[in-house]
Amino acid sequence: MPDIDLNRLVEPDRVHRSVYTDPDIFDLEMEHIWEKTWVYCGHVSQVPGVGDYHTLVIGRQSMIMVRDHDGAVHVLYNRCPHRGVQICGNPRGNTGKGFVCSYHAWSFHLDGRVRAIPLMKGYEGTRWSTADPDCSMKAAARVDSYRGFVFASLWPDGPGLAEFLGDAKVAFDDMCDRSPEGEVEIVPVCHRVVQHSNWKFFMENQLDALHPSVTHQSTGVPARRVEQRVKADKGAAPLFFHYLSAFATSFDQWDSVQTVNFPHGRGILKAYMGLRPTDPDTLEYEALMKRAYGEQKAEEFLSRSIHHVLVYPYLSVQSPLQQLRCLRPIAPNKTLSEIWHFRLKGAPEAIYRRSLWYYNLVNSPATMINADDLENWTKGQWGLEASKAGEWVSFHRNHGDDEERDGVLYSTRGTSEVVMRNQFRAWTQYMRDALAASAKA
Repeated sequence: MPDIDLNRLVEPDRVHRSVYTDPDIFDLEMEHIWEKTWVYCGHVSQVPGVGDYHTLVIGRQSMIMVRDHDGAVHVLYNRCPHRGVQICGNPRGNTGKGFVCSYHAWSFHLDGRVRAIPLMKGYEGTRWSTADPDCSMKAAARVDSYRGFVFASLWPDGPGLAEFLGDAKVAFDDMCDRSPEGEVEIVPVCHRVVQHSNWKFFMENQLDALHPSVTHQSTGVPARRVEQRVKADKGAAPLFFHYLSAFATSFDQWDSVQTVNFPHGRGILKAYMGLRPTDPDTLEYEALMKRAYGEQKAEEFLSRSIHHVLVYPYLSVQSPLQQLRCLRPIAPNKTLSEIWHFRLKGAPEAIYRRSLWYYNLVNSPATMINADDLENWTKGQWGLEASKAGEWVSFHRNHGDDEERDGVLYSTRGTSEVVMRNQFRAWTQYMRDALAASAKA
């Protein structure tokens, strides 16, 4: 068991740099956080038909999400029990009525049960038989979904999905409730970005209201100038200019944007962009919502004050814009970020296009906004790997001013680093459990 003293790594207002760089810590995170907690797999609309599958990684385990004949969605280990070969080599596809291993043609039902072993005569007198459960593909210990979003846990014990999501369920409620039909469907194109940094950089950054006016100034300020010029010339500017110009918001304005920090690292950054214009497309959409839900309920759904919701330690949901970003850590200094976009069922095409602009302008690999963040996280990783340059990462901003009510931390200022302090509360508890489990092993 690695010699890790959490009391020397995490203090109330700072953390040791090794929590971002130490391979032993990363190994514990993979085994005892990612491979034990509930991890997002995908949306049911990614596997609409029988035999449709989508592959993913949970911790270090390659997995398959697949639709069965009875409509059930299974999550299976992507491994043949014979010689360990991966069953599905593509990110997605349709496997027909069952799975067949490309190496020796073992075949399996869509729920993973072995269907046939070729040349079975050669196994007579051995422990292998189709009646042996070890001959079947192994399934995730637990699979559950919330409003069409599928999660799996590789560990049989622990809280259920609803308890794990807790207050962060509002992310999925908010996204689905904005549909006149109460549902969303996946847009099959996923932006995938490899970040050359520890996964914690991403999670801390999502609710960090201090950095946008600095990091994204080179994009936000020119976008605001163009937006103002277009407004002066034409009376109004398309909303996509505002997506970028909002990053030029002043520090005083950012200080007025509240973060709400729930137990277990979850959190919400309140809305700040102002995404309810009064153009004809928006008015048509709002009329559809009122017909679907009634005026009072529609207003409740449309007026929720949310920009980001974090499901710690790996998920960032921007529900008003139908975006979801999921982390798949690869190494202490390397993280895959999957960025998914959803369509509101029953909403006008113009509303979909409006959110698609944000998806591409702010979250794609080519955007200047994402590039700014990626550069900072990479340089942050490099800086923390320099052992003689300093041992600590500071989270001092507004320390001592946090307001805690019923276990929820509220920021007195939007730029408070309470976000990071709250995340490391959760991380410390995860790691205490990990070290306790390792000591028993």
